[in-house]
Order: sequence, then C-alpha cells, then structure tokens
Amino acid sequence: MTFTVENLEFFLAIAMRIAGFVFIAPFFSNSSMPQRAKLLLSFSVALVTFFVVPQDEPLSYNGVIGYAGLIISEAIAGMVLGLFANLALFILSFAGQIADMEIGLYMVTQFDPTNQMQITISSNLFIFAVTLTMVATNLHLYILRAVVDSFELIPIGEAVFSPMMYQGYLGFLFDYMVLGFRIVLPVFAALLVVNAVLAVLAKAAPQMNMFVIGFQLKIFVGLATLTIMMLFLPSISEMVFEQMMKLLKTAAAYLTP
Repeated sequence: MTFTVENLEFFLAIAMRIAGFVFIAPFFSNSSMPQRAKLLLSFSVALVTFFVVPQDEPLSYNGVIGYAGLIISEAIAGMVLGLFANLALFILSFAGQIADMEIGLYMVTQFDPTNQMQITISSNLFIFAVTLTMVATNLHLYILRAVVDSFELIPIGEAVFSPMMYQGYLGFLFDYMVLGFRIVLPVFAALLVVNAVLAVLAKAAPQMNMFVIGFQLKIFVGLATLTIMMLFLPSISEMVFEQMMKLLKTAAAYLTP
C-alpha cells in the first residue's frame, strides 16, 4: 500500500470538513464530550471516508497559501453543515419555553450544556429526551453518513458559499414556529380547558381566590400533560430528525458549485 503527498493533502481536506461538522453538529458538539474524543472521531470517520471518496485528479491550488485557503474553506463547509443540522434542536427549546410560559414555570431556568445557555425546564426535558431517543435508535449514524455523502455533492475544493444562504435560514424560521407550536399543542389545549373552568368558577363562586387555585391547577395539569406527551416522544423525535435532514440538504444545496 502506497501513501503519497497527494493522498495526504486529500486526507487532510476530508478531515477538516468532518472535524468542522463534528464540533458544531448536534450530539457530537456536546461540551460533556472530551475534545480528544471529538478529534479521534473526526480522524476515524475521515480515514474511512478517504477510502470511499474517489480522487479522480490532484487538488488544484497555488502554493501554501492556496492550500491553506482550501483547508479553511473545507472546515467552514463542515461547520455550515453542522450549524444547519443543529438548528433543528432549537425547535425543542422554543417548544419548551412556550409550554413553560403557559404552565407558569418560565422563570425557572437550567443550564443547557449543549448550547451553553440558560433554558427552561421543559426545554431541557425535550432536548435531552429527543437526543437520547435519537441516539438509542442510531439516528446519529445517519447524520454522520449525511456529511460523508456531502463529498459526492460538494467535491473537495469546490465548495461555494452562496450569499443567498440566508434564504434557507429564513425558510427554517417558518418551520421553527409551526413545529414548535405543534409540539406544545396538547399543553395549549389542556390549559385552555383549565382557564375555561376557572372562568366559570370565578362567576359561580366569587369569594374563591382563583389566582391561588389557578396557579397550582395549571402546574398540575401542565405537568400531567407533559407526562402523557412522553408517550409520543418517538413521533416528536422523527419530526425533528426529518427537519434536521431537510436543513442538511438545504445547506448542501447552497454549498454545491
């Protein structure tokens, strides 16, 4: 088996795109995952990909500066793919914030190690539950396969960063709102019934303190509804995964020459 300088240049370009993806993409970008493990994963996937992606001709660049620019462009291409895939998890964060706003737990926040930010309790619940479901069903392997398949659509050194990429992000914002409200629709429906009951009780028994009763009742009904929603977790995970793959295809389309 021979290994030439051209092979090394080609391998490094592959490794940079995959490393950029791993350090930004969902599941793999978690801060609890050691940096050395991310590097080892990137190297292992790049090594396998090197024998899969055909190298029809040597890379075209001009000197050391040209090769450095090629490597940087490959890293940015991988980061763009990872960023678009990671956007799908923000749907869960948005859904959890809307649910907590209705239940009355919006002021209670927790630290999310994935996104390095403070989020509400229900957001953390949705993110961790869906992430664990995806990992348990090996959906993270399909995401890795998607970035490996990107080398067929976007050959090494031919990534194009279109200024119209923001249109893909704007298109995601519409789905972001719609899917977020679809997830928390059971909470909205349950609390709508609770509000109607409280309104009737306020007219029937004005001497009752509806603020105290309503606050406790909303929390109880909201948590009970979230518990029932866990039965539909596979459907929510599938919906988020489909959106994630759609965003990956959108990013690849804007990077394709």
